[in-house]
Amino acid sequence: MPSTRRLRFSGRFENLALLAEFVVTAAREAGLSDADVYSVQLAVDEACANIIEHAYGGEGNGDIECTCSVRDDRLIVLLSDTGCPFDPRGVPSPNLTAELENRETGGLGVYLMTRMMDEVHFERDGVTNTLTMVKRVSEVRP
Repeated sequence: MPSTRRLRFSGRFENLALLAEFVVTAAREAGLSDADVYSVQLAVDEACANIIEHAYGGEGNGDIECTCSVRDDRLIVLLSDTGCPFDPRGVPSPNLTAELENRETGGLGVYLMTRMMDEVHFERDGVTNTLTMVKRVSEVRP
């Protein structure tokens, strides 16, 4: 049976632990494996840290709403904020082959999200940014 849960919280790094608990509960409800639960948690944490840092320009400058929906064989996570617009096409692909000391600081957020999740979509509707991430239930579980 489809279910939806929603959490709205102030964009502060200290609230990411509360969000992690919220997302883990939804991912387990969807029937995801432990590895997939971790992937969802990591992707959502990275996305919210980027919203706080880049969209809002720091802590306490806006709220983030997280909606988790379980539909059929997948978990759908929506993150909404009213920060600065974001266009992922403007983010260069990270150079993963460069020596660590020669790599740019940061820049792995979008890369990690797309690697951890099955689908990642960014939208801007008026003043609201919406990030949609989907994780399908895998048939093989460790």
